[in-house]
Amino acid sequence: MKYALGRYVYGLAAVASGICALAWHDFSNWQQVTALGNAPQREILAYVVATIEVLGGVAVQWPRTARAGAFALGAIYYAFALMAVPSIIAHPLVYNGFGNFFEQFSLASGALILYARCGPIASARTARLAQIGYYSFGICLLSFALEQLLYLSATASLVPKWIPPGQTFWAMATTAAFALAAIALLTGFMARLASRLTTAMIVSFGVLVWLPALFADPHSFPSWAESTETLAIAASAWVVADLLGHRRAAESEPASLA
Repeated sequence: MKYALGRYVYGLAAVASGICALAWHDFSNWQQVTALGNAPQREILAYVVATIEVLGGVAVQWPRTARAGAFALGAIYYAFALMAVPSIIAHPLVYNGFGNFFEQFSLASGALILYARCGPIASARTARLAQIGYYSFGICLLSFALEQLLYLSATASLVPKWIPPGQTFWAMATTAAFALAAIALLTGFMARLASRLTTAMIVSFGVLVWLPALFADPHSFPSWAESTETLAIAASAWVVADLLGHRRAAESEPASLA
């Protein structure tokens, strides 16, 4: 497998998320934990999950352990996604539950692609797994667009006021960008460019929105959680871009040898 930078960023995002969770002893604001309700030993389970994130993120950095790390992280993020299902069932007309599901599912999609790319070269099974992860991420982008559209005012409030031409403009522009990226990935039209631009856009969210929030209140766990999740989603988009770049390189090899 030819690794690209997205794998490293994905692993670092998982490590950062796990470390943040371990650093805070109060998990009342950790969305994935609060979904457990009053489950017994909830705090212990949170520490276990955070430790798996750290170990999985480290494992992803090396070829020999990358597949095991991707599997562990994918299992964790898929479990996080499933924790949003009760909220969806209880409030099917409130999109927030769906949004939470697809945010975590996008991370699981990135893990599935990494897991597949660690498999035997030219294996039909691993190719199918990578394709499933790819299309799953495309569906997640569609959800991001819909969530921002339904909560446009809340999205606009996150945009720094000093960026011209205005908060509402950028809320609408990024919503349209997510929708167009989803269409590009799901249809295959300009998908590689779309995945790269999506990665850059999500990274900009972290730099312009969450980084200033961390400087303003470095002791805020919600800000750290949002920052690491944004980085992880950007890393998943990066993994998709790497996958498409690898495919393009593989397709061009015969022509270059001719």
